[in-house]
Amino acid sequence: GMVSCSNGQTQAVKISAKGGGLTVGKSRITNGVGEFAGVHRIGDVLGTYVAAEAHAGAVKSAKAQAMTKGEVSLALAGKGEGWDLGVAFGKFTLSPR
Repeated sequence: GMVSCSNGQTQAVKISAKGGGLTVGKSRITNGVGEFAGVHRIGDVLGTYVAAEAHAGAVKSAKAQAMTKGEVSLALAGKGEGWDLGVAFGKFTLSPR
């Protein structure tokens, strides 16, 4: 992936995600975007973010999730297809590519 700042800086990143919890279903998120808050320099976005969520969805739904890493937060959003129901927790890691 690629992280872009409003000042023109960019950082190529490797994205990995792991999840868990009680959840059932099948879904796919497309055209996902994220927005960071609490970032002072571009390197602040690197690291592992954690989240917890409760969710339910049906065909053609939207999905949003907030994750934190200390003082830095990441809000993710995208359009989804499929269905799901459950409670989940997970971690999302951005490392340099």
